[in-house]
Amino acid sequence: MRASAFARSAGRGIALVFGALVASATVSAQSGRPAPPAAQPIQAPVPPEPPLMPPTPNVSAAAESIYAVARPGLLQIRTLVEAAGRQSSIGSGFLVSADGLAVTNYHVVSQYALEPKTYRLEFARPDGSQGPLKLIAIDVANDVAIVKVDGTDLPHLEFDPAALEDKSPRGERLYAMGNPLDLGFTIVEGTYNGFVEKSYNARVHFTGAINPGMSGGPAVTAAGKVAGINVAKRLDGELVSFLVPASKVSALFERAKTEPPLDLGHVRDEIDRQLVTWQGAFYHALGEQGFKAATLGPYEAPESAAPWFNCWARTNADQTPKPRAQLDSTSCSSQSSLYIAEDIETGRAELSHAYVRSVDLNPFQFAAFVSQYYGGAGLIRSWSRKRLTQPECHEDFVQRDDGGKAGPVMRTVWCARAYRDFAGIYDVAITTVTQDRDKEALVSRLAMQGVSYENAVTLAQRFLGELAWAK
Repeated sequence: MRASAFARSAGRGIALVFGALVASATVSAQSGRPAPPAAQPIQAPVPPEPPLMPPTPNVSAAAESIYAVARPGLLQIRTLVEAAGRQSSIGSGFLVSADGLAVTNYHVVSQYALEPKTYRLEFARPDGSQGPLKLIAIDVANDVAIVKVDGTDLPHLEFDPAALEDKSPRGERLYAMGNPLDLGFTIVEGTYNGFVEKSYNARVHFTGAINPGMSGGPAVTAAGKVAGINVAKRLDGELVSFLVPASKVSALFERAKTEPPLDLGHVRDEIDRQLVTWQGAFYHALGEQGFKAATLGPYEAPESAAPWFNCWARTNADQTPKPRAQLDSTSCSSQSSLYIAEDIETGRAELSHAYVRSVDLNPFQFAAFVSQYYGGAGLIRSWSRKRLTQPECHEDFVQRDDGGKAGPVMRTVWCARAYRDFAGIYDVAITTVTQDRDKEALVSRLAMQGVSYENAVTLAQRFLGELAWAK
């Protein structure tokens, strides 16, 4: 599960949705013994009965036939605690080759990938057959994994040609399959709504019910071809779900057919390599997009121009009782994150600014108020001590002196923590507060998750260089 408004769909459930035939009912009137004519009340004219409606199409007929064809290639994927022999988590998957290669999400098999001596993988098929699974390849950035079932001439699913070229038509009917909440295999009808617009990592917006336990299952077209795999849903919406595009899944599948299988003794090294590669591309793209200036009172503050950032604003001006210091803030964050383990996600970048000004605080009181707000903003969020080191921070006063934009003196705190299992990857936060006025200030923060130290320093320097007085 995700810690935010998103939830990955490993481990829980969904009901099978079928359409219902509409039956028409006729009402028959009963008549008693007729009364004498003099006592008979005047009857209003009886309107004619409406014509019979044509029968409602059986919308589940397509789902029924699609599921019947796909069923032999579906898998439930279980992560079991080796010592106890009981499942720790469940997800879904599906066969993509006759020799037993199958697809699922990385997060479905992540426990086993990181702790292969503690866990083992097992599959169960709709016909009740079970067996061990081998982990062949992973793609952490796209949340995909390839596993293998022993066997030959196995029934399997094929990829949709249009989806492989990322050209599926918006509005196309898709059918998501999986085993939610360990209730049994199901099929759910939904709609393809294109790629998520504000996301660095490619995700398909699927309007349909994907629930925990369905992660890794296929979403197929009416022809039964794979258009994507179930990966997550929004917790704060209805039927707002997401798929990994078929093109990303197929790319890992093709590599897995020719490359040596994953060495379980060096899985963390492979994850480290993938994280370093991903963050290099992400922060390079972030730098290429550059910053755009936003005016906050007498200050000019940088916001990312990257299209995958989502920004929100807040104010306390309407609070009751009236605040003694007014705070207007903006917060922008990337809409992508990488799942590493149940207790750690990475890959997000966030920028925030708060323009604070006194309402009736004297300079001393205002300085105390800003210090309290600034101190909280300077800390990195809670962390997994198993995965990350304790943050180390350094504080100093800085001012731009490169002959560019004129800017105020800023009290600045730089905090960083390292990833214990992945060399060269850090979480970094830099927080600044202006020092040039006694009753107003700008508090700014840049937070980067899963970044190399070099990239963190480069982006932080650009960020500080864009903090200036407004013209």
